[in-house]
Amino acid sequence: IYQFHQRNGFACVLLSDVLELVQFLFVVTFSTFLLCCVDYDVLFATRPLNHSHVPERAKVTLPDAVLPAPQCARRLRGSGWLLFLLVLAGAVWLCRLVTALRRLVGYWEIRSFYVRALGIPALCNHSWQSVQARLLALQRRQPLCVPRRELTELDIHHRILRFRNYTVAMVNKSLLPVRFRLPLLGPVVFLTRGLQFNLELLLFRGPTALFQNTWSLRPQVKR
Repeated sequence: IYQFHQRNGFACVLLSDVLELVQFLFVVTFSTFLLCCVDYDVLFATRPLNHSHVPERAKVTLPDAVLPAPQCARRLRGSGWLLFLLVLAGAVWLCRLVTALRRLVGYWEIRSFYVRALGIPALCNHSWQSVQARLLALQRRQPLCVPRRELTELDIHHRILRFRNYTVAMVNKSLLPVRFRLPLLGPVVFLTRGLQFNLELLLFRGPTALFQNTWSLRPQVKR
């Protein structure tokens, strides 16, 4: 519910996911074009071609450096490693497409919850405080899956920030390896985005995560 609000509704989520997929295709296609379809000797004028040595046309233009389509296709077919990378990129794109479709199905259900349960057909005039107030009122009329009669703002904030709070607590208890002692420099903190992503995958989102259904701790973890 919170992510749906922060992403400004279903239309914005759909547009964002579609543009991300188009952006990935554009980057792969344009990179392949630069590798296979451009004659860099002509582009940097290391050798004359297409009349670029004629005095009245001393400047090399982009069409002069672009190879014909058949020659570009031959260069592409002759590069085994590039074909492998393109197949790999296609597999990654298909995985991202399936993930986006699954995510959109979930967001469509959240949209239905907004419209039917919360009475919010559009998010343009609703702040998160307004959505949260309606959620608390709904809990009093029709209890949700949370096993409590009444919700408070603190309960909702704890649920939203649960993973982040666990991460902060693990760092404070020195359970995560983010602090190192280097010679001459002393103690330093090292937590890159990649390391943070892997830690979240291991602890919260992977098959062996601490939470068995995204929110409930596994019994063995409690023990």
